[in-house]
Amino acid sequence: MHEVRVEAMSLDRLAPLVGPRRMERFDRTATATRDRLAGRRVINVNSTGRGGGVAELLQTLLAYGRGAGLDVRWLVIDGDPLFFEITKRIHNHLYGGAGDGGPLGPRERAHYADVAQSNAAALRRYVRPGDVIVLHDPHTAALVPEISGWGVRVVWRCHVGVDVPNDFSEKGWSFLRPFLYDVDSFVFSRASFAPAWIPSGRLSLIPPSIDPFSAKNVAIAPERVTALLQDVGLLAEDGAHRPMPFVRRDGTRGAVTCLVDLNDTGPAPPLGVPVVLQASRWDRMKDMPGVMVGFADSAATTTDAHLILAGPATDGVDDDPEANAVLRDCRAEWARLPSPIRARVHLACVPMTDADEAATIVNALQRHATVVVQKSLAEGFGLTVTEAMWKSRPVVASAVGGLADQVVPGQTGWLVEPNDLALYGSALCSLLSDPEAATAMGVAGYKRAVDEFLADRHLEQWATVFEKLQ
Repeated sequence: MHEVRVEAMSLDRLAPLVGPRRMERFDRTATATRDRLAGRRVINVNSTGRGGGVAELLQTLLAYGRGAGLDVRWLVIDGDPLFFEITKRIHNHLYGGAGDGGPLGPRERAHYADVAQSNAAALRRYVRPGDVIVLHDPHTAALVPEISGWGVRVVWRCHVGVDVPNDFSEKGWSFLRPFLYDVDSFVFSRASFAPAWIPSGRLSLIPPSIDPFSAKNVAIAPERVTALLQDVGLLAEDGAHRPMPFVRRDGTRGAVTCLVDLNDTGPAPPLGVPVVLQASRWDRMKDMPGVMVGFADSAATTTDAHLILAGPATDGVDDDPEANAVLRDCRAEWARLPSPIRARVHLACVPMTDADEAATIVNALQRHATVVVQKSLAEGFGLTVTEAMWKSRPVVASAVGGLADQVVPGQTGWLVEPNDLALYGSALCSLLSDPEAATAMGVAGYKRAVDEFLADRHLEQWATVFEKLQ
């Protein structure tokens, strides 16, 4: 187990976006929460410090929490390959999918509990009586019985789920439920994700948020977007590779010096063609092959658009053992495309050695995109959708999970059934063929992102959770 250091940031930087009334309300909430906690710490525990939405959320929320005067911390558990294989299986089951089809029997339960026990021994050195421990996702559930006798309050925050339970999701919850009896408060992104056995009085609903000033979302001048994407190899260039500066979360300056691995699919043209983008983990639930096939069957035959599927380098996300297999499937699907269409589909792996550098590349990609897609089969929330709206990009997303809470159909983009490739393709083509409508949706998306999905709202809802724990 190790601690991820997070530097404090003042939420005052949001004032020009949200206005004085929202800032005054947040200041009152922050003062009340500091008084309520009375010096007690809030310790977050998850499975990785880099890659994926949970790590991004924690970076932002804890930085602003510390800026508000709260003692909030972040610890990352250790696990071996078998542990992460088991937790990925649970993760996929909670999304209603089979995952790798492997078992969740006594052997898996014993190993899962053993890893939790060793992490609990390390966690004990950090914890004081009275602290609030926020455990994130299936990886941490087995810590609950280990720490319940320490005189702490335990919150379990689940970022995943499925709208309609099925046999797989029930199997996942059956595995986890015995570990969760002593949880004081449960937090989910939406009500449909929470199993019926969770008492309503212990359940809170908190949609995630984005930080407009992070490396992932900060403004980049259009000419710098093109140059940056050329320099990392995503767009064709005629000049030499040169470092591109960016600003880190803590305000210090860095430079983009890495090259993106395009998996032998070649770069996209730098200018003059529309780009469809899906940026997400190489995860079966993100349905990257379906994004590719739907594009090939529709937009690729009626427009001159290119498709970029971008995800982390497969060695860059510590808790995801299936990324290599999903990327292999995408490469195989790409190889089956007709040659003219194949030349317009690009598979990009972004190095994760430097999280802010990787975030800057994704930021530039989203700003370069004409349409941003998130065609997940299931989704807890999908930060990429809010990020795209913040950048005034229209979105085509699946009508599942938290994606349906973000996109207003016909106003900020389109929602489609996740397995309806024809409808997905039609939505793409409608936006690519009507730039004025696409621009109007992007403008509406930006306003919705500011109104609903910034950190002041998110932290205020967490303050309500802490208030219930008293």
